[in-house]
Amino acid sequence: MTTTVQAGASAPAAGRRVTPTGRLILPATADRADWLTARRSGIGSSDVPAILGLVDYTPPLKVYYDKLGADVDDAGEAAYWGTVNEEAVARRWAMQNRSVIRRVGLVAHVDHPHWMTTLDRRVTECPLDSHEQAPCALEVKTRSAFKAAQWHAGAPDDVTAQVLHQIAVNGYEHMHYAVLIGGNEYHQGTIRRDAYLDVIDDITTAVDKFWFEHVQPQMPPEPTGDGEALTRLFRRLHPTRSGAVDVDRHGDALDALLDYGTHQRAESAAKKAKAAAKARMVAALGAAQSALIGGERAYSLEPSNAAPKVDLEQLAERWPDAYAACVAPNPTERIDIAKQFKGGV
Repeated sequence: MTTTVQAGASAPAAGRRVTPTGRLILPATADRADWLTARRSGIGSSDVPAILGLVDYTPPLKVYYDKLGADVDDAGEAAYWGTVNEEAVARRWAMQNRSVIRRVGLVAHVDHPHWMTTLDRRVTECPLDSHEQAPCALEVKTRSAFKAAQWHAGAPDDVTAQVLHQIAVNGYEHMHYAVLIGGNEYHQGTIRRDAYLDVIDDITTAVDKFWFEHVQPQMPPEPTGDGEALTRLFRRLHPTRSGAVDVDRHGDALDALLDYGTHQRAESAAKKAKAAAKARMVAALGAAQSALIGGERAYSLEPSNAAPKVDLEQLAERWPDAYAACVAPNPTERIDIAKQFKGGV
């Protein structure tokens, strides 16, 4: 390696092959609106962990509706800071590895155009030993400090799946990754194709199945994944509701109604039992703070930093301007089961 350089040369033209098996769809300088539209014509690497069920916060159904053009993009602070810090993390990797990297853009496989990926950086001078040097790229991540343990043994499953899809799209033998954790902890590593051949086959099979059996025929997948994430998705898809739908012959809805009632009753009983157990534990303490078993601390009663209680009615009455400036509506919904169906159907 001769220099440590980041970015530089002019962007390649769309349609040109920019990786061993990938052609450029849009350059990195393309407008975000154009990028959002173009990526709906295929399955991107960031969609793969969701399709495989590896991330609770993005169910497969969200990917499906995104591909159909629905507004389901609810990226928050984490996504914002990931974008802001991408350049700094990429530069750190280039400097540490005395390598040269370039921005690319949206790329699609030449023979499977629905296999798509937006490469963070293409590596023009690979830092590996001479026998491993080959065309490759760099995936950049930023993660919360609470996720640090997931990176101790290498990239976690969701990132590995994303990178393996990028390897498949671009025909790479390996790719590099760099992650900034908690704003001050840096890790890097390499993911090699030959260590995951079966997994890559499984990923491309899942991508093809999702694209040809769900997106193209517009047949939504089953609503699997985290229930709260699904509820947020449906809230975004249907911000207003009216009318009624007949579910007499909808077996899944009836099963869900029974399951909801069962879990609701179990949850209520569990909360009561937990509160009763807590009361007995506190009673056993008397005036003490800690309880010992065999001379070792078993539990203690510790102060907690609960959120301060705010009298919103008084705030609205005495300081209406402050109330208007600081209190925002937080619309949500609850399942209201009709009285005659609370015991089952």
